[in-house]
Amino acid sequence: MIALWQAMPVHGSSSVSSLSWDRKTAARYLDDREIWWQAWPRAQKDHGTICIFCHTVVPYAMVRPWLRPELGETGMTSPEKTMLDSVEKRVSHWSEIVPFYSDAKNGPGKTAEAHATEAVLNAVILASYDARQGHLRPITRTAFDEAWALQEETGDKAGGWKWQNFHLGPWESTESGYQGAALLMLEAANAPDGYAREAEAHRHLDRERDYLRRQYATQPLVNQLYILWASAKEPGLLTGDERKALLEALRSQQQLDGGWRIMAMDMRERIDHSPQPMESDGYATGLAVLAMEESGTSRRDKALQRGLEWLAEHQQKDGKWNASSINMKRDPQSDASLFMSDAATAYAVLALEKAQ
Repeated sequence: MIALWQAMPVHGSSSVSSLSWDRKTAARYLDDREIWWQAWPRAQKDHGTICIFCHTVVPYAMVRPWLRPELGETGMTSPEKTMLDSVEKRVSHWSEIVPFYSDAKNGPGKTAEAHATEAVLNAVILASYDARQGHLRPITRTAFDEAWALQEETGDKAGGWKWQNFHLGPWESTESGYQGAALLMLEAANAPDGYAREAEAHRHLDRERDYLRRQYATQPLVNQLYILWASAKEPGLLTGDERKALLEALRSQQQLDGGWRIMAMDMRERIDHSPQPMESDGYATGLAVLAMEESGTSRRDKALQRGLEWLAEHQQKDGKWNASSINMKRDPQSDASLFMSDAATAYAVLALEKAQ
């Protein structure tokens, strides 16, 4: 098993020298966005820490280490170290930490949602870094313990977690907790030092696996892609028939230009129902290509080839891949308008790196 971003050669891969893209500008874009996030007033939290969430910080943590060797970097970038230091501080001071949102300010249930969401994401980030180093640190074990303590024990979400829900897909909606659970399953299973075989971890993973299997059929396509991503590394998440049907559904949504559209994958909780862009976007295409690669799809697969070509052709001059909010029209000059592009860039880089 491999870590979340630990790339392996694509099955049956051939030369991909024609996939030309600029790692340096992609890295600069990602670093600049992380620096902006760390200075954004709304991201400032107690104990001198910084909010982490799925659109900017988690994708940054997923991809940035993979760019280091190619760029000749010998260690973490400054924004990467700042991000990890903040995560570790919040994990180590968990009993004192104030959740990102609260019932008093944001409505009933938001304190518990924020607490559980953060616990899962902290463990994902720290376990992913530890997998690259080959040793599970005590702080990461603590992060897992904090996540397991908040795992739901009863009801429809038994085995999963409460999740931040502002009806803003794909990360803060009713179904978003499924994505978080899939990523945590992947990282826990891949954690070094045989963590997944330990009795307590094994017990929680069994419950989580049952949750992911039980809820799979009701998920939007974007969430099912996370299971496709994880399925090669965690046996039993998909049956052979489910995998075949999912790949067929994915191919059926590929656009004429070779990319995919997030609006076709997740439209359940849109706030703004005005007409949306019909062109392919970097988030959907990056995730689709990455999930196909991770699941062992042959490099000779035409849909995969066309998706990789789309990614290579659609990097912008500033290093990013474009994607837009599926919930509302944002001012294109605002930093908030780039949240989807942050994740799009991370997934596009992961997919292209894996194809090398």
